[in-house]
Amino acid sequence: MAEAAREQDWRRPSFAKELFLGRFRLDLIHPHPMPAPEDVQRGEEFLAKLREFSEKKIDAARIEREAQIPDEVINGLKELGALGMKIDTKYGGLGLTQVYYNKALALVGSANASIGALLSAHQSIGVPQPLKMFGTTEQKEKFLPRCARTDISAFLLTEPDVGSDPARLATSAVPTEDGSAYILDGVKLWTTNGVVADLLVVMARVPKSEGHKGGITAFVVEADSAGVTVEHRNAFMGLRGLENGVTRFHQVTVPAENRIGPEGAGLKIALTTLNTGRLSLPAMCVGAGKWCLKIAREWSLVREQWGKSIAKHEAVGSKIAFIAATTFALEAVVDLSSQMADEDRNDIRIEAALAKLYGSEMACLMADELVQIRGGRGFETAASLAARGERAVPAEQVLRDLRINRIFEGSTEIMHLLIAREAVDAHLSVAGDLIDPDKSLGDKARAGAKAGGFYARWLPKLVAGAGQLPMSYAEFHPPGYPDLATHLRYTERSARKLARSTFYAMSRWQGRMETKQGFLGRIVDIGAELFAMSAACVRAEMLRTSGEEGRAAYQLADAFCRQSRIRVEELFGRLSSNTDDLDRKVVDGVLGGTYTWLEAGIVDLSGDGPWIADATPGPATTDNVHRPIH
Repeated sequence: MAEAAREQDWRRPSFAKELFLGRFRLDLIHPHPMPAPEDVQRGEEFLAKLREFSEKKIDAARIEREAQIPDEVINGLKELGALGMKIDTKYGGLGLTQVYYNKALALVGSANASIGALLSAHQSIGVPQPLKMFGTTEQKEKFLPRCARTDISAFLLTEPDVGSDPARLATSAVPTEDGSAYILDGVKLWTTNGVVADLLVVMARVPKSEGHKGGITAFVVEADSAGVTVEHRNAFMGLRGLENGVTRFHQVTVPAENRIGPEGAGLKIALTTLNTGRLSLPAMCVGAGKWCLKIAREWSLVREQWGKSIAKHEAVGSKIAFIAATTFALEAVVDLSSQMADEDRNDIRIEAALAKLYGSEMACLMADELVQIRGGRGFETAASLAARGERAVPAEQVLRDLRINRIFEGSTEIMHLLIAREAVDAHLSVAGDLIDPDKSLGDKARAGAKAGGFYARWLPKLVAGAGQLPMSYAEFHPPGYPDLATHLRYTERSARKLARSTFYAMSRWQGRMETKQGFLGRIVDIGAELFAMSAACVRAEMLRTSGEEGRAAYQLADAFCRQSRIRVEELFGRLSSNTDDLDRKVVDGVLGGTYTWLEAGIVDLSGDGPWIADATPGPATTDNVHRPIH
């Protein structure tokens, strides 16, 4: 069965998964996949309208000041069709591709990140996406036209005591005796769009009973249903306009026809929805990177120190080079992954997850570097700058807004584990019995023979050198251009080294492999860098052959790859040279009270309230702060 799965993966492989297995399949991403001309035309026409709207109708300073997106802006986006960017035209949507949907989010998100988050939460994880993939014809005809033009949707999974471990989900959905409906009870936390939403996707646990399989199940819930109460609108360090809240369900009746998929399929629906939904987040990180680059360039042209532009001083110039090169690579990663999603020719779970992980981490670094380049003005708010007569550059706001991306839709730490599990799945499927400490010697002998055939075929290739330069790489070093072929050769060698490192670690730690989260995180980070290098080189070659700023693209790709290779070498070194064991001892000491003396000399004004709010099922005791859009 495992052999059949591997054969299927080979017929329809994921570029990123192959990369983690030591197989550099450049043919899967080069030549760079291209959108259809009609998709380009439709997408560009909408981007032009969205740009005009963003420039003329969005007052970002007002949203930051009032901590709310004005109703007229939301209504304007509805009239523009922005709520239905990803919804099929037969349901009243715009039918944009994933590529152009992401470009639109990058554009509007650069005007205000809270608006980007509203549109993304509505379409990427709200009602439209799960219904598109798992909904019935009747559900699509009933809800998608509303989502395309008038109704805002939200996705409700997290609970006060349930974060990345949905197995502990407590919200219940009890079937009625006649089976015509379910009764929902529970509390959901951090419901993005929940304060203004008209429709909700709610994950709840159906108890197992006669005629009911039970398990975590997805439902479409009308936000104005009796018993639905938005108890609180949350406030955050960034995304001040985000309509995010706490939603309580008390004896809420949901018709059975509003159930998405069968009972027990809720987690599958949620995770599958996130596979492509995650791409919206790095798309907005691309927009932030472009903005950071623009501000860094314009500021450097007017700011001088010691007789020359600050950019001419190497300490500052290196930061600008990092922003430029990283923005180019991140856009390459997002566009490549999005086009793969549009063509539906690859399993892009790992590509989308890597894009989310890499984009959220690198965007925060770029914004932080911009604040440093701007100096005191980077730390000063846009409102304060404007009040004293200077350009209102919200650098500190962008840094605050971007910070949530390392937590949204799977924190960096969870993404490391998720990707690691996916990436080494082929290794584990072959060697699982071999490394299982609970297996008998006989079982291990049989597993060893089975695994031996697989690794006998692959280990020599993983250990071997790069060999001769394949002919397909030669085109990445055209006369007069930087040599990108050398970076592809490096990526190929590093992919084999990455696979060897993973296999040797499995041999060493066996069943304890999953506990080595520091090691697995570095493995994933190396894979992310290699994926970004590959995407950057392929994008540069595409731009060269299409005549669009090809030489500049090659230079940016070359700069990024050289920066990335330094990070990769450091990560490889940290696979064996790190402080993981010592860190665990320190953690034990912290939790055991060994270092409480180190906490002396401060005051803690956070009070003695509970760390986690009580979410006991029952009727709401507060007013409903749900805000209808007028």
